[in-house]
Amino acid sequence: MTVSDLVNRSIAILGMGATGLSVARYLSVIGVPFSFFDSRTEPPALAEVQGNYPTTKIVTGPFRDEILVGIDLVVVSPGISQHEPLLITARKNGIKIIGDLELFLTAAEAPVVAITGSNGKSTVTTLVGEMAKANGLDTGVGGNLGVPMLDLLAPNRQLYVVELSSFQLELINDLKGATACLLNISPDHMDRYEDLDAYVAAKQRIFRGAASIVSNREDRFITAPISGQSNITTFGLDRPAQGHYGIAVHKERDYLCHGDERLISVDSIAIKGRHNLANALAALALGSGIGLDLSVLLKTLQHFKGLPHRCQVVATIDEVLFIDDSKGTNVGATVAAIEGFGSKSSANLLLIAGGQGKGQDFNDLRLAASRFVKYGIFYGQDAEKLEDALQSTISIQRVESVESAVYQAKQSAVAGDIVLFSPACASFDLFTGFEERGRHFQRAVLSSETATFTSRDQGALC
Repeated sequence: MTVSDLVNRSIAILGMGATGLSVARYLSVIGVPFSFFDSRTEPPALAEVQGNYPTTKIVTGPFRDEILVGIDLVVVSPGISQHEPLLITARKNGIKIIGDLELFLTAAEAPVVAITGSNGKSTVTTLVGEMAKANGLDTGVGGNLGVPMLDLLAPNRQLYVVELSSFQLELINDLKGATACLLNISPDHMDRYEDLDAYVAAKQRIFRGAASIVSNREDRFITAPISGQSNITTFGLDRPAQGHYGIAVHKERDYLCHGDERLISVDSIAIKGRHNLANALAALALGSGIGLDLSVLLKTLQHFKGLPHRCQVVATIDEVLFIDDSKGTNVGATVAAIEGFGSKSSANLLLIAGGQGKGQDFNDLRLAASRFVKYGIFYGQDAEKLEDALQSTISIQRVESVESAVYQAKQSAVAGDIVLFSPACASFDLFTGFEERGRHFQRAVLSSETATFTSRDQGALC
């Protein structure tokens, strides 16, 4: 599909969320008419849509097959399942279905770096974006993270770095020569996918049509990209082969390496935690692969402190460290945080978790919890499922809210402990998103007048 192919289409946008609105703005800019549909009776953006597009057909309420009459192209928001009956009907009638990613790749005139993974994709996307900007490139950073990708389009852009979710990848068949990175895969969104294989398949679509690939060689779910693609660089926490990225020990210090070349000591990197070493290696592979100056990449690693609500230090209170990992919305992310902060000598973590489990298997937390967690404090919609999975492994208490969990943690922690807020769940049972959830946690922590701050207490540790 080209931009000119859109001109004579009868287009329907499904969903009035951030993505749907960005599609509407893009189509308006290029002068292509569309209709707008949302399954909610009163979507939050309805007044905005009606005000901005007064002549556009707008229909709200449960999807009905009649809305497809005269439509030959549907642009579907990523939050709408591909099993939605309306989309099944559209396919049967030969109506083409695409997402915003295909529109973006068609329109983008600068190189694109596309990044996905169950965990770490926001960190790596932001980090590569910072590396590119530090190299002096006009860089658009967004996608599933922050600014919708169609809103990034600009005539003078020199590079795009976009985070992609599995939902955005479900409809893509050709990345049109982008640089693609798959960081890792762990079970997530099991309420949307039939099984883990379906989720893995969605993630691996990022390899289709990529000009170059960066992938995690240690992840058992990531299989070799399709044949015929030779420009593949891998990263891992082991010693790398020539041309690849990893970690090697020299004089009792760990270094990030490119083959046999030592690039930077682990101690010099601002973000900590073993999974963030993998993120740093992926960013180095991506930055080097698109021709960025290595010295600038390494300098960025020395200063980049991570993202809010991602293993962010909140405070030290009575020698107890409080960590906000509200962005830990799945089991894999929480396992990484537990392992990143866990003491090798004794269990030192008080884990606060809970929310909407998205059909995940919380039994996958057991091993990490048994090694590092002394006490679990669970709240929210799926607190009982967390308790059922871990009650034979650690001591547990159920509470009604994040604030109650923080209060209980303050009562139970002793000097040297770490209170880790890493929910392993989505936040929508009680909050508008992980950001609001994280702010509630931080306010609860800082309500004590005994909080003390040091330079060590700034930024992200994992």
